[in-house]
Amino acid sequence: MRWRGRRQSSNVEDRRGQSSGGYSRSGMRLPIGRSGGKSGPSLLVLIVIGGVLWMMGVSPNEIISMLLGGGGTYSTQTQSVQNSATPRSAAEEELASFVKVVLAETEDVWGAIFEKAGGSYSEPKMVMFSNQVQSACGTASSASGPFYCPGDKKVYIDLSFYKELKTRFDAPGDFAQAYVVAHEVGHHVQNLLGILPKYNQMRKSLSEVEANKLSIRVELQADCYAGVWAHYTDQKGLLERGDLGEALNAATQIGDDTLQKRTQGYVVPDSFNHGTSAQRKRWFSKGYENGNLKACDTFSVKSL
Repeated sequence: MRWRGRRQSSNVEDRRGQSSGGYSRSGMRLPIGRSGGKSGPSLLVLIVIGGVLWMMGVSPNEIISMLLGGGGTYSTQTQSVQNSATPRSAAEEELASFVKVVLAETEDVWGAIFEKAGGSYSEPKMVMFSNQVQSACGTASSASGPFYCPGDKKVYIDLSFYKELKTRFDAPGDFAQAYVVAHEVGHHVQNLLGILPKYNQMRKSLSEVEANKLSIRVELQADCYAGVWAHYTDQKGLLERGDLGEALNAATQIGDDTLQKRTQGYVVPDSFNHGTSAQRKRWFSKGYENGNLKACDTFSVKSL
């Protein structure tokens, strides 16, 4: 991707080297195939945690809110502590510049699309962090991968993920990296259009299997929106030979079926929540080829 010398977005919060604590929740994240099942804390553990927080002066209402997932946060660590002892390499700083340019390009593309439709695009912020970060969706670690939090309309990314994308997922290339940002910005577009709020409301009344099926449609639409962005980025002459292939390979490598085969050796389709490799590749391509939001209606089609 031809990105050097282009405008860098000012909508960036650099929290690298800062520490954060709090109650953990998650936003719309990129799957990275961590193995192991999900399990909630036991009642005994919750009672012990509640007792400790009460002894530290946290109000009963806030304790209940935190333990039940009501969005409360409490930190036993000092927020935003700069770790000046960790120097940043030239490679990391170049990567930071790159994602700022990519974010700026998404601002230009989506700003134009919204303006053409008679609307106004509210630009998201990007938070670069290391190891752990606090968002309106709770505390997240680097292990969760990049994610979008609709609560504060911010994209969160630990730049070390890109090394994992290249080595662990076999998805090298700068446009594979750009695809990651474009996908999360795609979730922001969904949020602005009212799609994410509707999805979050609907899934409360669905079974886990049905909620996963709906999540797949949300994620594939974000992939399609990333493709729409790539369409207009290509029209600017910014894509180089092989860039499109890098993005399609990245979409393939993080498909639910591919990730499950890699981590556990078999697939469980009912647990898919982002889409198969073929689906992710197909919907990104659809957005790229058509360059419009109507092509990204993943909710009205029977077959994805």
